[in-house]
Parts: sequence; C-alpha cells; structure tokens
Amino acid sequence: MSWGTELWDQFDNLEKHTQWGIDVLEKYIKFVKERTEIELSYAKQLRNLSKKYQPKKNSKEEEEYRYTSTRAFLATLNEMNDYAGQHEVISENMTSLITAELTRYVQELKQERKSHFHDGRKAQQHIETCWKQLEASKRRFERDCKEADRAQQYFEKMDADINVTKADVEKARQQAQLRHQMAEDSKAEYSSTLQKFNSEQHEHYYTHIPNIFQKIQEMEERRIVRIGESMKTFAEVDRQVIPIIGKCLDEITKAAESVDHKNDSQMVIEAFKSGFEPPGDVDFEDFTQPMKRTVSESSLSNSRGDGKSEPKFGSKSKGKLWPFIKKNKLMSLLTSPHQPPPPPPASASPSAVPNGPQSPKQQKEPLSHRFNEFMTSKPKIHCFRSLKRGLSLKLGAGPEDFSNLPPEQRRKKLQQKVDELNRDIQKEMDSRDALTKMKDVYIKNPQMGDAASVDHRLAELGQNIEKLRLEVQKFEGWLAEVEGRLPARTEQPRRQSGVYEAQNPSGVNSCAQDRESPDGSYTEEQSQETEMKVPATDFDDEFDDEEPLPTIGTCKALYTFEGQNEGTISVAEGELLYVIEEDKGDGWTRIRRNEDEEGYVPTSYVEVYLDKNAKDVHKPLQKISE
Repeated sequence: MSWGTELWDQFDNLEKHTQWGIDVLEKYIKFVKERTEIELSYAKQLRNLSKKYQPKKNSKEEEEYRYTSTRAFLATLNEMNDYAGQHEVISENMTSLITAELTRYVQELKQERKSHFHDGRKAQQHIETCWKQLEASKRRFERDCKEADRAQQYFEKMDADINVTKADVEKARQQAQLRHQMAEDSKAEYSSTLQKFNSEQHEHYYTHIPNIFQKIQEMEERRIVRIGESMKTFAEVDRQVIPIIGKCLDEITKAAESVDHKNDSQMVIEAFKSGFEPPGDVDFEDFTQPMKRTVSESSLSNSRGDGKSEPKFGSKSKGKLWPFIKKNKLMSLLTSPHQPPPPPPASASPSAVPNGPQSPKQQKEPLSHRFNEFMTSKPKIHCFRSLKRGLSLKLGAGPEDFSNLPPEQRRKKLQQKVDELNRDIQKEMDSRDALTKMKDVYIKNPQMGDAASVDHRLAELGQNIEKLRLEVQKFEGWLAEVEGRLPARTEQPRRQSGVYEAQNPSGVNSCAQDRESPDGSYTEEQSQETEMKVPATDFDDEFDDEEPLPTIGTCKALYTFEGQNEGTISVAEGELLYVIEEDKGDGWTRIRRNEDEEGYVPTSYVEVYLDKNAKDVHKPLQKISE
C-alpha cells in the first residue's frame, strides 16, 4: 500500500489532506493549551478558597483551631492547597510535554510538507515541458508533411502542363524534393522527441512521483503517530498525579477520622473553667431591723473566703445570681481595704508568714451611710480615681500576672507564659553558644575575624538571658501561688491584687463595696435606688478629667507582703516604691509601683520617707540608704 502507486494522479487531494492533518494538530494543541489554562485557573481558585478559610494569625480564630474538628478542617484546607498544587503540575507537564513539543513539531512538519510538494510540482512541470516539446515536434512534422504533399502535387501539375517550360518544371521538382526532405527530418525529430517523452513520463509516474508521494505518506503517518502519542501523554500526565491526589484525599479522610467529640468537650471545659465553686444557698435576710441586717454567711458573696461582705439591696436579689448580671458601675468603684492591716512578722526573714493573723472583722454599716459619707467627704474622691484605673485595666489588656482571670484560667495563662519565656531563654542560649564557638574560632585563627567584635553581642545576650530568667522567676512565683491556693481544686479561690475584693469597713473614710461575685459582678438590685440617685454622667466626667494622684514621698518595704485582698498590692522585702497617700489612722498606706499598679500595704510593713516637694507622678525613685 503506497500512495505513490495508488494515488499517482491525486496530487492536489494529497496536498489538501496533508494541510487538513496539520490543521487537526494545531487544533489539538489549542485544546491542550486551553486545558492547561483551566487547570491553572482551577488551582488558583482552590488556593484562594483554602486561603480564604485559613485562620488569621494572632486572632481569635487561631485559638479556635485547637479543637479536633477545627484542626481536621485546617488539615482539609492544607490538603486542598496541595491538591491545587497537583493541578498546577498537570498544567506545567501538559505545557512542556505536549503543547511545546507539538508546536515545535508543527513547524518542522510544515517545512517538510512544503519541501515535498515543491519537489512534486517541479516534477510535474518537467513532464509538462516534455509534453509540450513532443506536441511542438509533432505539429512541425505534420506541417512539413503537408508542405511536402503540396509541393509534390504542384510538381506533378507543372510536369503535366505542356505550356510550362522545362525550367519551371525542374524548379518545381527540386522544391518537392526539398519539402520531402524536411518532412523526413521532422519525422525523425518527432520520433526522437516521442521516445524521450515516453522515457520521461515513465520515469515521472513510476519513479519520481512514487518517491515524493511515499515521503508525503511517511510524513503524514508520523503526524498521526505523534498526535496519538500526545493523547497518551495527555492521559499519563493526569495519571501521574492520581497517587498524590489520592494521598491528599487519604489525609483528609484521616483528619476526619481524628475528630474526637469527647476530647473537644474536655477542651471546652479547660478553656472556660473558672475554678470557682457554685454559689451556696442564699440565707433569709431579716429586714425588720433595717440598720441591723443579718449577714448571709453562706451566700455567694461569702464563697470567696476571707473577704466577706454584707448583702445589700436584697429585696430583689434572691432571683439573680452573679454569673448572669452586669456590674453596677458606681458600686464597682467603691472598694478599698476595710480590714485592719496584719501585724508585721515577728522576724524580718522573708520566710516569715507575710500576712499573719488578722484581727476580727468589725461590724459592717449600711451602704447608704457609707455612700452619704462618701458624697460629703471630698478628699476621699481619689478612691474613684484608683478604682477607675483598676477597672480600665481589667477591661483592657489585663494585669501582667493575669489576676483578672479566674484561678484555673490564670494558672493556664501563667504556665503558657513560663513556657514561652523558657523557649526564649533557650534561643538566647543557643545564640550565645554559637557566638562563643565563633569567638573561639577567631581566637585560634585571627585572620578569620576579630574575637573582640563579638564581646558586645555576648554581653547583650547575657543580659537578655538574665532578664528572661528574672521574668521566669516572677511568673513561676505567681504560678506557684496559684497552684498552692488550688491544691485539690476544691478551695474557695480568692482574687489577687489588682482585682478588688470586698472587705469590712474599718473607718468612716473608707469606700464601701456591695456583695461581689468572683468575677467582679454584683448581685445587688435597685431597690435602694432612692438612696443612690447620682447622675452617672457626673461621675463619668469626673473620672475622665482627673489625673493620677501625685507622689508625696517614697518608701522601702521592710517585709514581704502578699496582697491577696482587693485593693492591696504585693511588695517584696527591700523594694522601693512611691507613696501617694499616707496612713489616715486605719493602719494602711497607699503606694504606687508604676502608673497602672498601685494599692494599699500595712503601714508597719514599710518605712516611709515623705517629701513635701514630690508632686510629679513620673518623678524618678530616689535611692534610699539603709
């Protein structure tokens, strides 16, 4: 089966067919190119989809991904990202293995086809030229034969005419002979041309054209094979990524199977458990004697342990519990230590009991009396200022020791902080070790660098490590304090310094506080609103306009004091602090450590150095001689 023998006369059709084959190849290239564009677009959309649902860094969403269900969803998003990557691989492989290769092959195919059909046209032109030469020789032979016949007839006519001279007859005879000779020459030439044409024609149809058509056939068959191989590659490119896509789907299945509802339920407990005990029964309060109300010893406000406060406005409070109500703004500001200060330790040793035994609680007085006293006692307005600052601290970023959190949550936060600091210390130590090795190399090989150039950095790393260790000790101390107060998770937790706790009033100059819940909420109702009718806007304006209290001196802590009650502040032995309010006779001195940390300490625990000229809250702390 050969095109040269079977299709010897179909030159034009073969030309059209081969051009159609090239068009089909170009169409397939365009199809593959559009497929690669679709794969890229699909991969891009998958990546955007995965990115859209990824948790934002340092946001609340990131904290939510600690549950197994959300972690499984995050794993699904990551696997979808890898899944998109495989579609990008498909696009890249199809572009390099099919589109680029076929495009180059099409250019080569066009050049080869052009060459073959050029040779075919050249052969056809040659055979047509031979045919024209044969036709010309044939016509010349035919013309010479006719001329010879006419000359012969003219000679015979002249020879038969008796009136024609002998010379005319001889001339006619010579002319006839000449024509016959020319006819013979034309015959010989025609015969030679005919033989030559037959030879060329045989060569054309049995040698040249078959060879050219055979090359065209081979070219077309290579094109067909090439397009078939490309289609096979098209399928193989997809098949190559199927195992990886299968792994992605297997990982998604594995992530789905890792979802543990029990574990997620336990994590919810760990995330929101406060560590407080449920409130006890609310006792009956006898209002037959308005000024001598009984104290509800088992009520929720007394579940805090030492800091018990009397219930106020109880006519409507029995149906309202602290976890479900908002804090009254005015009452949240009426706090200060109303308990007699503890006596100083018998020994100045830091191991002595810091707080010591406390004196019995004094009898409480009605909130209305305290409020009236507060409204008439203008010098005590600083109580609002400090409490407003404490409230803003609680509502803002929170204190450094996380004392605004429930005990269990505080313990977790402190443990996380300790772990974070330990990791920072390890990084700094690794950097220091690396620099130390570098310094040793410089010492042994001075040409590599100056050993003294790393001393400054080593000193900085040492200082950083020391600071971090001090921070770790500080947070470990707070952590030990929390864990020590909750050994079996059954004790009634008490709030730390910076979160105010209700105490018994010790004098007329103390600010009052109503019954407070463990998270700072209150359970008072508004049955006594007639005694507390003060415009809220007046208080707000006064709080916003007031500046921090000026310092009136400095003090040095003689003993370590752990301020566990609301309104107090913890101090360490030998620590230097600012004094912002001296003892008013109740045994407490108000001090400040920094702009956001202040409170009361027992006067007997500090040595006070009053400075009448100290009016600036930012005045640097002077060094006190021993």
